[in-house]
Amino acid sequence: MTEARSVLVEAPGRHRLVAAAAPPEPGPGEVRVAVHAAGVCASDREVYEGTRAEGYVRYPVVPGHEWSGTVAAVGPGTDPALVGRKTTGEGFRACGTCDRCRTGETSLCTAGYEETGFTRPGAFADHLVLPARLLHLLPDDADLTAAALLEPAAVVAAAVLRAAPRAAERVAVVGAGTLGLLAVQLLAAASPAELTAVDPRKRPGEQARAFGAHRAVTPEEAAGLHGRFDLVVETAGAPGTARDACLLARRGGRVVLTGLPAPGAHGIDPVHLAVSQLTVAGVFGAPPAAWAHATRAFAAGLLRPAALITHQLPLESFGVAVELVGSGDPEVGKVLLKP
Repeated sequence: MTEARSVLVEAPGRHRLVAAAAPPEPGPGEVRVAVHAAGVCASDREVYEGTRAEGYVRYPVVPGHEWSGTVAAVGPGTDPALVGRKTTGEGFRACGTCDRCRTGETSLCTAGYEETGFTRPGAFADHLVLPARLLHLLPDDADLTAAALLEPAAVVAAAVLRAAPRAAERVAVVGAGTLGLLAVQLLAAASPAELTAVDPRKRPGEQARAFGAHRAVTPEEAAGLHGRFDLVVETAGAPGTARDACLLARRGGRVVLTGLPAPGAHGIDPVHLAVSQLTVAGVFGAPPAAWAHATRAFAAGLLRPAALITHQLPLESFGVAVELVGSGDPEVGKVLLKP
């Protein structure tokens, strides 16, 4: 019998592994994916601890929005040729008909927030059912373990596309966690004259240099680089990193914010924004174009996420995985659950 297990977070702080007699059946226009691997991130920890913002989670829920797998079955009206294809897929369940969706900005859908792993069943399970239109197919020889990081890579791709880096620019990435290190890889491909990673930890800084950064500095050292960079991409989501990113940008420079700090973060000085004439943009999630960019970069070898993975655990170890993600241990990189 095919296994159909899933991690169910019944309420904040309470979870269990549940099993069904059979895997879920895809409906019209849907597919069922056999999950290969699913990433655990800080948002999943928020779901478990009950600290995710109201309206952005619905209990009980099976978490897991970063995933890879193989199409195992298709529903009525769905192309049967999809069966057996390696894939990843978008999480946002956009309506497809509002003004923002019509322009391709599905992450700004005005119909209300729905996302795999937060308000819909996610990938901390043997199987995941989702609309076929959300799939992004991968090459037959793709490394599915590494491909589980394509969701954060798509967010980074959204930031890079918004930033529009140009060759020979001076670029900084604030934060060298998963998002930051993926950003370093994509930005390095744009041939910057200077690419600097800012992070207080030694190991992520070393990884940033291995991925193409010319140097890695601590936040204290970065204070001496204020006003230097044409482009700054912020990925840390720490209380002061949005403000710090704006200070690093040169007059007339560009800043893209991807981190989501907790309430009480330091504000950005509006006088500094106005006088320096900065262009500041924010990214939350990723539209289809960013997903396509990330999957192409992955297939071409420009994105190499496998090196970011430090832990691979079974579904039964969900609690351990959440503790690792929130431990603050600099030796903990990307944590995966593997059914």
